[in-house]
Amino acid sequence: MTETTKQLPAPIAKEQPTRQKVWPIWVIAIIALISVVVLALWNWQQWNGNQTTMQALKSLQQDTAQLESLYGDRGGQQSQRLQALEDKLASQRELIATQQRQIDHNARELLEAGNRTRTDWLLAEAEYLLRIANQRLMIEKDIRGALSALEAADDVLTESDDIGVYPVRQQLAREILSLKGISNVDRTGLYLTLEAAIDSVHQLTDQALISEQAPGFVGNSQPGAEPEEGGEPGMLIKGWRKFKSTLMQVVVVRRLDESVKPLLSPDQSAYARLNLQLMLEEAEMAVLRGNQPLYERALVKAQAAVEDWYDASNPRVSALTKTLGELSARNVAPDLPDISKSLDLLKERLAGRLSNSNGNSEANGGRDS
Repeated sequence: MTETTKQLPAPIAKEQPTRQKVWPIWVIAIIALISVVVLALWNWQQWNGNQTTMQALKSLQQDTAQLESLYGDRGGQQSQRLQALEDKLASQRELIATQQRQIDHNARELLEAGNRTRTDWLLAEAEYLLRIANQRLMIEKDIRGALSALEAADDVLTESDDIGVYPVRQQLAREILSLKGISNVDRTGLYLTLEAAIDSVHQLTDQALISEQAPGFVGNSQPGAEPEEGGEPGMLIKGWRKFKSTLMQVVVVRRLDESVKPLLSPDQSAYARLNLQLMLEEAEMAVLRGNQPLYERALVKAQAAVEDWYDASNPRVSALTKTLGELSARNVAPDLPDISKSLDLLKERLAGRLSNSNGNSEANGGRDS
């Protein structure tokens, strides 16, 4: 039995089924999950970094824009200041050049003044007087002042020993004679007279206005009612007067052969006085300016206003009317002669003396050299 048993084939052992190993999958899943989380964290960090970078970039852009605007404004201000400094420098240069020219001119004037004689100074004084005379006559219409200046210039030329001023004095004599032939206008007197007339207008009251008692109203005069010669009126005349006075209180008779002048209210009377004052002030302005047409027109309007609105029998009104009539006959702008020829002749003489003195000085300089 033992041998048989030994000869039998050896028993085959059954293989156990192998278990599938699962842990590598879990490891891979965990690794993948960790990788995803890490990648998500990295992306989140990158996104945060990108946002921070964008914000920083925007901030830098804003700062850059502010700096550019700031530096741009400062640059504009600097350019404006530079331009202002350049303008000021140019004005200073121009001022310096002007002062230099003035200094040169004054030096030449002093040099020429040193070479001038007494005759030159007298001629210069006469020229100044002739300029004053022309100014008084042409601008101020002052005949008396112009005549005095011409006579003073002739006296100055008399003191000079220059024979060349003979044509100047000849022309001066003609101009002085022409001025003496003009009646002088007393502008101050005319102005003061007009001022007095304006004061008289202010003193006119409403009683001076035309009223029912002015000429043209019939009722106060009683022709034929004179008392009998040699004594008291008779009974018949007294009765007639009483009847006539009673009748006049009932019936008012007005003349229709004259234009009816309306009565003025207090406001209209004040306006009439103001209007008359303005007319007289216009005449004053014409006197100062020497405007004859304006002067005559203003006085004509004033006279017409007095005649239209005021009673001629009033003493103040009659005095004002007489004054306006006298003023209207005055001439405030006489024809003025031309007195500039003597000044032109004297300028020519001064220019000739100056050229002669310069020529003599140059000749003396050439001899000295």
